Amino acid sequence: MNKYKETDDKAHKRQMQALKEDVDASIKAAKTKRGVSILLTGNGKGKSSSAFGMVIRSLGYNYKVGVVQFIKGKQSSGEEIFVRERCPSVSFYQMGTGFTWNTQDRPSDIKAAKDTWMVAEKMVKDKTYHLVILDELTYMLSYKYLDEDTVMKVLKNRPINQSIVVTGRGGTSALRDWADTVSDIQETKHAFNEGIMARKGVDF
Repeated sequence: MNKYKETDDKAHKRQMQALKEDVDASIKAAKTKRGVSILLTGNGKGKSSSAFGMVIRSLGYNYKVGVVQFIKGKQSSGEEIFVRERCPSVSFYQMGTGFTWNTQDRPSDIKAAKDTWMVAEKMVKDKTYHLVILDELTYMLSYKYLDEDTVMKVLKNRPINQSIVVTGRGGTSALRDWADTVSDIQETKHAFNEGIMARKGVDF
């Protein structure tokens, strides 16, 4: 065997052994068992997609899941079609107004947001839900369509074994403080900026 390759192999093994020790120590140190709060924010693509990935994970274990989508609803998406047609056990609700730049009607948007939050609040307070997705909730707070203190009080007092995922750009400082996990997804490049049309099954 080439002596340089042998040296590389031994160095790699030492590195992997050290990494395994670190991972094992972290796993051993994790003692708290409860639901988690997750904020997926930032300008990059993939926030809602990641949330729906967790929906699939939960369904794999036959857990009860609720999904509430703020803003979206005028144009069907692949995840909506899949959940509605193939996952009847998922509680799925959309505000259904579309994006705010389409409606251009603040009073109507505020009413729709409040009505939708009433549905979301019931899910969050229901301890039978293992996972609740609040897709695009960040906009409702940053646009002040919903009272942030009221929303945060409900989120903070959710059932202990329930996990919540909040998605959307512009996650507020209150949401960041509340969340156990925050992923700030940044955009490096986006096909749309190069004039490439959104792709069915990829972008929606």
